[in-house]
Amino acid sequence: MGERARSFVFEVPGRREAVVNDCAEQPPVKDGPADGHVRVRLDLAYHGAEFSGWARQKGGRRTVQEEIETALQIVTRSSELFPLTVAGRTDAGVHARGQVAHVDLPAELWEAHREKLLRRLAGRLPGDVRIYRVGEAPAGFDARFSAIWRRYAYRVADHPGGVDPLLRGHVLWHDRPLDLDRMNEAAKLLLGEHDFAAYCKKREGATTIRTLLELHWDRVPVDTYAAQEGSLAVATVRADAFCHNMVRALVGAMLLVGDGHRPVEFPGEVLAGGVRNSAVNVIRPYGLTLEEVGYPPDGQLAERNRQARRMRTLPGQPAAR
Repeated sequence: MGERARSFVFEVPGRREAVVNDCAEQPPVKDGPADGHVRVRLDLAYHGAEFSGWARQKGGRRTVQEEIETALQIVTRSSELFPLTVAGRTDAGVHARGQVAHVDLPAELWEAHREKLLRRLAGRLPGDVRIYRVGEAPAGFDARFSAIWRRYAYRVADHPGGVDPLLRGHVLWHDRPLDLDRMNEAAKLLLGEHDFAAYCKKREGATTIRTLLELHWDRVPVDTYAAQEGSLAVATVRADAFCHNMVRALVGAMLLVGDGHRPVEFPGEVLAGGVRNSAVNVIRPYGLTLEEVGYPPDGQLAERNRQARRMRTLPGQPAAR
């Protein structure tokens, strides 16, 4: 099924500022729910094909957030809509199976529904979004700001015959063979703390400084039930946080290396350039899946929450305002 390529992982020992702001507008700092409310953690998964991303949008576009908030309001028979906070606000077409969110519910409502809430949500939600765990969150927990990393996978088929039809909704077809050893060499140049402006869609007031903790490519067998033999090329991408389009642009740059169109140094040169490069495509969203979100031990959640709201700069740069 193909040889496993070498993996390269960058770790940041002892770092206390590993999480950064990832949007311009942030809610007021608080470590927990308002008085009389309970913070509830939701673990969930969704198939992103029919969604215009996670976040609610104007104009009636279908989003994951709206589906869950509406279902929650209906099953609790509440006149109030309870807003969700999520670990990773995925774009249109991106999937998730390790997404985490939280919602603050009135304590009496939580007590009345906690035992049956999971089953009732399953009966109300559409088939392309599932909540598979609901529980009271520990003190200081914030689904977004307490997270210390997010891990994504991007799946690519480079079989000359294309992608098995049963896999096409979450695997990208690349019509040239990929050299994963070259791609992993290129990945080493991107690990660590950098300004990833060259790989991000800039948002007003938001930093593009991120710590890329892990980036590697592996060959994995094609799904057991697929008609096609061979393997997929799968990128594992883990960072403290991601800016808009970052994963898809990084993968796009490395595909150019893997098929021989660009040298191994190319992704690092783009990073150093600090501006978007027209040669780097933000590849299609459907190959991307949010696999897992990492959190510190319960006793460190509140402190991580506070640290994550601080705008970060690189050494030698003036503090962001």
